[in-house]
Amino acid sequence: MNKETYCLLENFMLCCMEDTAHDKEHIYRVLFNALEIAKTENNVNYDVLIAACLLHDIGRKEQFENPDLCHAIIGGDKAYQFLVEHGFDMNYAEQVKQCIQTHRFRKNNPPGSLEAKILFDADKLDAAGAIGIARTLLYKGIVSEPLYSILPNGLVSTGESDTEPSFFREYKYKLENLYSNFYTEKATIVASERQNIAVEFYRNLYREVNSAYQNGKNELDKIIQ
Repeated sequence: MNKETYCLLENFMLCCMEDTAHDKEHIYRVLFNALEIAKTENNVNYDVLIAACLLHDIGRKEQFENPDLCHAIIGGDKAYQFLVEHGFDMNYAEQVKQCIQTHRFRKNNPPGSLEAKILFDADKLDAAGAIGIARTLLYKGIVSEPLYSILPNGLVSTGESDTEPSFFREYKYKLENLYSNFYTEKATIVASERQNIAVEFYRNLYREVNSAYQNGKNELDKIIQ
């Protein structure tokens, strides 16, 4: 890929990014993660991989405006249309489209090509460890969702049985379970290294907030008769 092509794709990506939890820096981290993974694989098509990484979240705005839409599907279609309109080969555009449309974890639509698997892993690495925690908290703030829910007994829920959205629920339903869902050996190793950081953060945060409710409620009950 030459610099002119890279800049064309990058500028299109920059025009599409509005969500601060999925901003241009997320795109660059995914790209850089992907390039690190690609070094450990054979026969990687870097033209497809770089384009897919740069454009993988360009459908986020549409999904944010309508949660029933899938940003991966929308983004793949947008990328295909953009590439074809700018004179790229249709087969190349289709390969990029398929990478983008399978980067989001869906059991019925797994990544097929090597480039798609690398993108999938690179994107999921940005949801692992400290950066994954930080991005999740940032997104929860954007959509005005709480850190945790309160149980009927007045204590803090761990998030496991919650039906209402919160950071703890997101951790239990998604972040805690993503460490075994990688395709490449490199990504699996990196994710494993990051896992303990996320686990310790969740445990410490839960202990701190639950202790405040548990101890404070007992003190309040002594005062309020």
